[in-house]
Amino acid sequence: MMFTDRTDAGRQLAGALRHLAREDPVVLGLPRGGVPVAFQVARALGAPLDVIVVRKLGVPSHRELGFGAIGEGGVRVISEDIVRIGRVSREDLAAVERAETAALAVQARRFRGDRPRVPLDGRSVIVVDDGIATGATAAAACEVVRAQGAARVVLAVPVAPPDAVARLRGPADEVVCLSAPRAFRAVGEWYRDFTQTPDEEVLALLARAADRAARACEVVVDAGGVGLAGDLTLPEGSGAVVMFAHGSGSSRLSPRNRSVAAALNLAGLGTLLFDLLTPAEETERANVFDIETLGRRLADATRWLRHLRSVPIGYFGASTGAAAALWAAGSADADIGALVSRGGRPDLAGPRLADVRAPTLLIVGALDTTVLGLNQQARRELRCENRLDIVPGATHLFEEPGTLDEAAALARDWFTRHLLPPAR
Repeated sequence: MMFTDRTDAGRQLAGALRHLAREDPVVLGLPRGGVPVAFQVARALGAPLDVIVVRKLGVPSHRELGFGAIGEGGVRVISEDIVRIGRVSREDLAAVERAETAALAVQARRFRGDRPRVPLDGRSVIVVDDGIATGATAAAACEVVRAQGAARVVLAVPVAPPDAVARLRGPADEVVCLSAPRAFRAVGEWYRDFTQTPDEEVLALLARAADRAARACEVVVDAGGVGLAGDLTLPEGSGAVVMFAHGSGSSRLSPRNRSVAAALNLAGLGTLLFDLLTPAEETERANVFDIETLGRRLADATRWLRHLRSVPIGYFGASTGAAAALWAAGSADADIGALVSRGGRPDLAGPRLADVRAPTLLIVGALDTTVLGLNQQARRELRCENRLDIVPGATHLFEEPGTLDEAAALARDWFTRHLLPPAR
C-alpha cells in the first residue's frame, strides 16, 4: 500500500480507527513526522491532539540498545534486565538520564510552548507515528503513556514491518497498522512524498488543534425547562449551526454523528450534539420512540440556541432522530434553514411531513431496503425542496468502509449550500 503523503496516510488511518471514537480518546503524535498523521486522526475522531515527547535511554557503549525511556511529568521507565545485561553502572545510567532529560525539556518546550499537556489519566490514548522501522521509539512511547496514567494504549501507524507489529502488541493494548509488507526496508519507500516535517508545520498543526478544542465546550441545553447535556462546537467565523437529533439507543457521544459533526466543523459549520432525553428518561424504552416529545424538545432547544447565537440553524437527524427533526421543522414557527436525514424514519413524523418548509436531504444506504422504501414514500409527501441520495453498499448504520464519509460529504454540501452565504 502506497501513501501520497502524511496527510493521505492520516486520513486512511483515521478510517481504521473510527471504532475508537466511542471511547472519547486522546490522540498523541510522535514528532515530527507523526504529528501530521495524528492531526488527521484527531480531526476525524473529534479528539484532542497533543505530542508525545519521549526520549530513549541508550546504553553508553551501544546507543541503539535502550535500557529505558523518559517522558514528561517525570515519567521514567527502566528495564532492569537491559541495565544488567548491558552492564550499565548507576553513574552511567544517571549521566544518560540527565542528558536526555535536558533534551526532552527543550523538545517539549519547542513543540508545546506554554500549553499544558492533555491529561491522560484514565483515558484511552492513541499513539500515532508516520511509520515504524525498529519500533523502539514507539514501544517507549507506549510505556511512557501508560505510566502517565492512560487506561488503554493503542498504537496506530500507516506502515511497519510484520515483526515490529508483532513485538509492539506487548507494550500496546492494540496495534492498528494499515500495511505490514514483508519486503520492508524503510518507512519512506511507502510514501510518494516523504519530505521531512519541519518544526513549523508541527507547531501550526498543534495550534490549529488547540484552537479547535478551545472552541468546543460542554453546555447544558435548556429544552423547555429540562436541562440536557450537550457539546457545542463553534469554529472560528462559523456562520451557521447544525443541531443533531440522535436515533433510538444513541446519544451525543455517537461515533457516527461525531464523525459527521467533525466534517461539518471543517467546512466552517458549528454543531450542537445533545441528548434529547435525560439519563432517567432513557431507561424507559418507549421514550426513544415518542417522536412528538422528542420533536418538542428539539424545538425548545432550538429557541435556546437562538438566544445564544443569531445565525441560521439546520437539523441533522439519524434514524428516529430524523423523525423528531422533521416534526420540529414542521411546526408553524419553525425557521430552519436546512435539514438532513441519515438512515432516517421520516414516516414516523406523520402528517408533519407536509408542513416542513426547510430544504430536506434524505440519505439512505442502498442495502437498507426497508428504510429506503419509507424514504421514497416520504418524498412524495414532502412539499419543500427535497432530494433523496442513495449511498451504494451502505446498510442502515453506514458501517461499511467509506460509506459514512460519503454521507458526511453529502450532508456538508447540503448545509453549506443552504445555510452559508455563497462564496465571493
